[in-house]
Order: sequence, then C-alpha cells, then structure tokens
Amino acid sequence: MQTTDQHQFQSIITHFREKISLTTSEEDFLISKLKYKRYLKNQYIVQEADVYKYQTFIVSGKVKTFYSDESGIEHIVSFGLSNWWVGDLCSFTTQTPAIFNTQCLDKTVVIQIAYNDMNELYDKIPQLERYFRLIVQTAYGNMTKRIVQNHAMSAKERYLLFTETYPEIVQQVPQYMIASYLGITKEFLSTIRKQLTTKDLKS
Repeated sequence: MQTTDQHQFQSIITHFREKISLTTSEEDFLISKLKYKRYLKNQYIVQEADVYKYQTFIVSGKVKTFYSDESGIEHIVSFGLSNWWVGDLCSFTTQTPAIFNTQCLDKTVVIQIAYNDMNELYDKIPQLERYFRLIVQTAYGNMTKRIVQNHAMSAKERYLLFTETYPEIVQQVPQYMIASYLGITKEFLSTIRKQLTTKDLKS
C-alpha cells in the first residue's frame, strides 16, 4: 500500500474496520479499486435520468439528495455528511436511470467504487457483502421509520426528532433545506422555531 493511498483512503478503511475484519492483503486489494474525487459546490455526483455508476462515500463536505416535481420544486429525501454513503442506491444496484439527484452543498471530497468493480470485490472479499448488507438494512430501517413518522407525528414533533437525531445537519444545512426534507414550507418551519424559542424563554 502506498503512503499516499494510506492518507487518501484512511477514513473509508477505518469505517470498514468498524463493521468487518479485513486482512492486510484484502485492504490492499480494496484500495486498488477505490477512486478519490473532489467535487465543487453545486456540482452533481449523479443527476436524475443518469445511471449511477459508483457507490460514493463522503470524506469531507456535505450533499443533498432530492427530486424535483413538475413545478420545479425540490423535495429533499436525504442529506449526506462525512463518513456517509450517498446517491441513488436503486439506480446503482439495477444500473437503470436515477430518479434522484445528489448535489454537493459545498466543496466535497469522496471515495467511490465503480459498479463494475463491486462483484470482483465481493468475490475476493466476502466480508464486503456483509458490510453493504448491513448498510442497506440500516438505510431501509431508517426509511421505514421516516414513513411512519410522516404519518404519525406533527411537523413540530418531526422537527424536534430531526434536531435530536441529526444535530450536525441542523448546524450545517440551511433551514429551508431542512423544511424541504420535513415536507413543510420554510415559513412554517420558521414559525415552529419561533414557538420553540418562546417556550424556552418562558421556562
């Protein structure tokens, strides 16, 4: 393993080590398939109707994944920060056109694995299948919880839960994007925040 590779890919190797055990030779082979890439603010990692060809792991920066309705209004379905996997998973696994856009909110550094390399990695490193199975299971669980919350909780309750679960996103992402993620207007979110601030001042 080259020293530059150790530096560039240390974050993702550390992330893998938290869930699976890899030998030195397996880590070296994995690193040989990784691609290090930099994106500018507002640049797209994948756009709607394009086929998503890479699994993408964020080293630094932040992104949003969204779709636009017929009126051109954005609906954010997820955010991504350091040490998160992002993109249109369905497009990647089926190699069909993406229905979501993933766009960088600032300068973002990522590590990517090409679709064509995944099967070879699974063959050479069976533990990686387990790793990505765990990632997909977690993502599916979170999606299911969000569907239930959207039906069972008020907007204020969803906002409070969001701030408790993802405080780092609240600190780094504009409020109008959080409103889009919650499925409410930015004006309504502003009202909720004022109500909460007033309540804190009174208590």
